[in-house]
Amino acid sequence: MAGVPAPQTAGVSARRLGSAGTRAPPGRRGARGSAPRPEAGNNEDKAGEAVRKIKEETLNDRVEFLYCDLASMQSIRQFVQKFQRKRIPLHVLVNNAGVMMVPQRKTVDGFEEHLGLNYLGHFLLTNLLLDTLRDSGCPGRSARVVTVSSATHYVGELNLADLQGSRSYSPHGAYAQSKLALVLFTYHLQGLLAAQGSPVTANVADPGVVDTDLYKHVFWPTRLVKKLFGRWFFKTPEEGAWTSVYAAVAPALEGVGGRYLYNEKETRSLAVTYDLKLQRQLWARSCQMTGIPDGTGGVFPASLPRREE
Repeated sequence: MAGVPAPQTAGVSARRLGSAGTRAPPGRRGARGSAPRPEAGNNEDKAGEAVRKIKEETLNDRVEFLYCDLASMQSIRQFVQKFQRKRIPLHVLVNNAGVMMVPQRKTVDGFEEHLGLNYLGHFLLTNLLLDTLRDSGCPGRSARVVTVSSATHYVGELNLADLQGSRSYSPHGAYAQSKLALVLFTYHLQGLLAAQGSPVTANVADPGVVDTDLYKHVFWPTRLVKKLFGRWFFKTPEEGAWTSVYAAVAPALEGVGGRYLYNEKETRSLAVTYDLKLQRQLWARSCQMTGIPDGTGGVFPASLPRREE
């Protein structure tokens, strides 16, 4: 990704090591320099190997692994406590954990897995780290929250009356809803941060169609197409990570938030994601489900940044 320098920032990449996705490349690119670099994940064996490779490739010996299972509210809280005890700044948070189209099952907290891991886990993690992000950012060098969504959000529907899909479960519908929720959450978060004058920005990154093992639960014809033609029509994991890295470090995005980024360019997300009322409703419900106070205090922006047509 030419033209995007990797500053010496301290960051956290929240990812589900052991389930596939655009995982390792953001860690390697973001770890260049001498800044502390915690890697959060849920598989200690694979994490050890990932950290070793990152250290070798970036010559940064301050990369370390901290256990965090985004499918467990308790694990997330314990991770945040461990991270904050280190008293290091946090300039970039990349929310990049997830499962895709898994059979109906629940997290340890009783949430439908797509909703609990893909969305609520990132919602709680981000909120618990907001104070650290605010303290780390400053005018001219904002801290950044990068949340990875998917083009699947374009076909998603948010069912506030049944977020868990208990009445009628569809693996594809649950996955699409979780990705839609991430976009709504990010836009509302950016609106709140801007209204409060916080030196933190929040953007969405769409990696595109990436050749990873996330597709192991999709319908067999899709798996067959991926197996036969993946090398020509799917991005590599590193290519899929480019937009996340761009959102994390690009000078052009300094102080800029509330954007949906695809192929390192801004594009419009699904029309309903700009619905301020729906954003507020989802935020309030998410606070209830994760057990955190809704401290928005009625401070909401009149409008959200939108791409010029």
